[in-house]
Amino acid sequence: MTPRRRRIAAYTGGGLSAFLLGGAAGLAGLMYGEAKLAERRIPLALDDPPASNDTLWTATGVSRKRPPIRIAMLGDSTAAGYGVYRDRDTPGAQLALGISEVARRPVHLSNVAVVGAESADLGVQVDALQRAGSIVELAIVMIGANDVTEGTKPAEAVPYLADAVARLRALGAEVVVGTCPDLGTIRPIAQPLRAYARRQSRAMARAQTVAVVSAGGRTVSLGDLIGPTFMANVELFSADRFHPSAAGYAEAARAVLPSCLHALRLRTRARSASTFTTRRVKPVAKAAAQAAARPGAEVAAAERFGRSENRRGPLAQLRRRRPRRRISGSPEAATPM
Repeated sequence: MTPRRRRIAAYTGGGLSAFLLGGAAGLAGLMYGEAKLAERRIPLALDDPPASNDTLWTATGVSRKRPPIRIAMLGDSTAAGYGVYRDRDTPGAQLALGISEVARRPVHLSNVAVVGAESADLGVQVDALQRAGSIVELAIVMIGANDVTEGTKPAEAVPYLADAVARLRALGAEVVVGTCPDLGTIRPIAQPLRAYARRQSRAMARAQTVAVVSAGGRTVSLGDLIGPTFMANVELFSADRFHPSAAGYAEAARAVLPSCLHALRLRTRARSASTFTTRRVKPVAKAAAQAAARPGAEVAAAERFGRSENRRGPLAQLRRRRPRRRISGSPEAATPM
């Protein structure tokens, strides 16, 4: 696990260099001071998240005699569930319970996410799934925050994500990626460092969307959905004020769940991502830019007139989904397998 202060310092160093090159030395000094303050406010991550790998989840009233749907979580601390104390509060478990309730089947969860992981680590996580011989029908990936804090540019980080998505698709799994969260919601980070964090997060999310859709997956704009909610409600952060709490992970799971259901061919309702955005098929780069500013927007490959791309590149559709019926979210205990 990369120490939090090292990641904050590395991230700030990238922003510092950019501002110094632009001649804004005074502003850079202010950002440096804010980063040092954030270092003192954000504790180091010392504990492991609750173990949720190789567990079976069933929603209330669902029989465990039916064959389970098999899903996997990959990514960083957000996918692993760092910051909560019960396995059922991790996002993987919450997604498994939501899927179980709709499908009326148990859901087996493989969670190979690692606290502190960056996009370059995804290949190792896919390897872990293959070594375990896991048959995965759906893979959910949450990654990108550590790339931003380490100052890794999207052009360097995103190819690793695209490769992981392509490998998972080749294994027969549908893939849903929750794009880079909005780091501008982290309370210990003050302005203007917070604004810089938001800009870098959105740039990463846009690049992730283009790459994931091109590789055969779909994305959900995660950061922009929970960002305003997190800013307004401190209870959605865990004790370190950096990672989500159980309530925060529930918000993230609710954002991603409808796209997971649709990927598993469980019916959902789809509508335009906003009153200003039609469901018209458009180039994926344009859809990615619009998704970055629209809460919970899903971007997935689409066709127009029987063609999946035009002169501007692959085509995609920007939508927001919701389950056909309300999900109660009432859980039963997990069963280790």
